[in-house]
Amino acid sequence: MEQTQYSPIIIAIDGFSSSGKSTMARRLAATVGYRYLDTGAMYRAVTLYALDHGLFLPDNTPDTSAIIAALPSIHIDFAVQPDGTQHTLLNGKDVEAEIRRLRVSEAVSPIAAIAEVRHAMVAKQQELGRDKGIVVDGRDIGTVVFPDAELKIYVDASAETRARRRFKEMVEKGAAVNYEEVLANVVHRDHIDSTRAESPLRRADDAIALDNSEMTLEEQDAWLLEQFRRAAGL
Repeated sequence: MEQTQYSPIIIAIDGFSSSGKSTMARRLAATVGYRYLDTGAMYRAVTLYALDHGLFLPDNTPDTSAIIAALPSIHIDFAVQPDGTQHTLLNGKDVEAEIRRLRVSEAVSPIAAIAEVRHAMVAKQQELGRDKGIVVDGRDIGTVVFPDAELKIYVDASAETRARRRFKEMVEKGAAVNYEEVLANVVHRDHIDSTRAESPLRRADDAIALDNSEMTLEEQDAWLLEQFRRAAGL
């Protein structure tokens, strides 16, 4: 684990779904001794709550008014596991496995586009990052949540590459999915995330771009650690 005598910083990693940003963020946080905040898990938790409480209209679109009204009843936190991984808690229940399923993936982007949902999640994220020393990944971290972050990374890869990664991950977890279904979900989410009116995904002007389509995890880790050292003045 890296140790520093310098002031802690905020590391913001943005990118499309399944671009590998969460894996990068988790591994960097573990290496440098920072806290990791998975903002995507927060939106997935809200989506799971909406699915389980029937907060969708007959056409399968979110019931925006009902979801907004339910926000005060949705409490999200994170719990570190004995192996060092982090699980998402929804109203005190561990929902880490449930929020990664395709039913949530297919519904999360429309819910994440609701302005009131984003405002509530951003407020929580900013509260968690108040003391810095944190690695955060999402869609609007460097542009909205932490616009003054000392290090901003924008990760990208082709939709096909990202779909293959997501498909492999889901199959390894025992999900019954096919590649075409996963690819369609990735493309659909890309469109919603980049065109929504509230905090659309875009590269911050001062973000460092990374196309990791052909990179190994080890190459990503080395590259990101070097960016961290420069930003932290190490």
